[in-house]
Amino acid sequence: MLRVLIALVLTCLLQPAFADERAQTQQQLDATRQDIAELKKLLGKLQEEKSSVQKDLRGTETEMGNLEKQVEALQKELKKSEFELQRLDGEKKKLQSARAEQQKLIAIQARAAYQNGRQEYLKLLLNQQNPEKFARTLTYYDYLSQARLEQLKNFNETLRQLANVEKDIELQQAQLLVQKSTLDTQRDELEKVRKERQVALAKLNEDVKARDSKLKAREQDQAELAKVLKTIEETLARQAREAEEARQKALIAQQEAEKKRLREAQAEADAGEAPRKPVKSSPGALVSSDGETFGGAFASTRGKLPWPVNGRLLARFGETRGDDTRTKWDGVMISASAGSQVHAVHGGRVVFADWLRGAGLLVILDHGNGYLSLYGHNQTLLKAAGDVVKAGESISTVGNSGGQDTPALYFAIRQQGRPSDPAQWCRAQG
Repeated sequence: MLRVLIALVLTCLLQPAFADERAQTQQQLDATRQDIAELKKLLGKLQEEKSSVQKDLRGTETEMGNLEKQVEALQKELKKSEFELQRLDGEKKKLQSARAEQQKLIAIQARAAYQNGRQEYLKLLLNQQNPEKFARTLTYYDYLSQARLEQLKNFNETLRQLANVEKDIELQQAQLLVQKSTLDTQRDELEKVRKERQVALAKLNEDVKARDSKLKAREQDQAELAKVLKTIEETLARQAREAEEARQKALIAQQEAEKKRLREAQAEADAGEAPRKPVKSSPGALVSSDGETFGGAFASTRGKLPWPVNGRLLARFGETRGDDTRTKWDGVMISASAGSQVHAVHGGRVVFADWLRGAGLLVILDHGNGYLSLYGHNQTLLKAAGDVVKAGESISTVGNSGGQDTPALYFAIRQQGRPSDPAQWCRAQG
């Protein structure tokens, strides 16, 4: 009985202290809520700016993809021009050699004609005693004269062809210089666009990180203060309830105290369970697009498909995305060098080839019977919507579009609209 009275006295003495602490905590909570409201306003403005930057990012990365294609096409034209220039140089050397040979023959015939003099017919007539022999000799002489004229004609034709080839070479060289100048201009524009993208992306990431970090800290403070306030309120309510029960049931106070002790012991036992530690994922495995492709229906390709690119798995299907345990990976991320060729894992038709928020430059292939494969964060799209592609055909190049920091390929498979683990469809490595 004495213990009950002492407990009642202590309760009455502690209630004012708890009340003061509660009022102070409530003030802190109100101030924190006001800070959070201001931060949410700022974050809302930042989201609007982020949406604008995302639009700029989409346009920039789409332009980068187009410029990459133009640069590649121009490099092919340069190679063709260089091959044509080599062919014309070879033809020029052949014509120069033919001209030199023809000059030698004409020079020999000219010396022979000079040595015989200008009265060759008269000399032949006076030197001949047999008329038949003279006629035959005269016929030979005519043949020689015609041969000389034919050689002169061929020589003039060689000179004409040589002049045309030299003109073609000059024209081809001029075109080559123009193409090289255009290529340099395109490369400068591409580098300028790259720098603009890096600046926009860095600003976006810094602003979002700073605001989100501050908002999370404030929300955590709010949660802690709310927890303290709830504890104080529960303590005050419990003390008032216990005091009322003590006044009404003084004779059974010891029994109530025993029950309370048992409840607290049970609560401590229930709360004493250690939290389950998250399972750490093992280092990413190497994957490869090498090897034979697999034909037939997509449903029968399980475990037989090649991977779309050579690289290492950065994220597996079903793993937690970052620190948010509520979101899981519905595909895989494969680390690869920027510009690496991305191959279709199976034949199909392109149903989407464009920039998409969160996935950057994205290609989606329809393999029939409800099966789709997705390839995201590309640098360049090599196919357009409606194109039919074969297994193993290049459809894009690896990049970091869509806000990624490092080059990597997002690869996913959909089965009747539901995500499916790509590791179950592609060939195991090692």
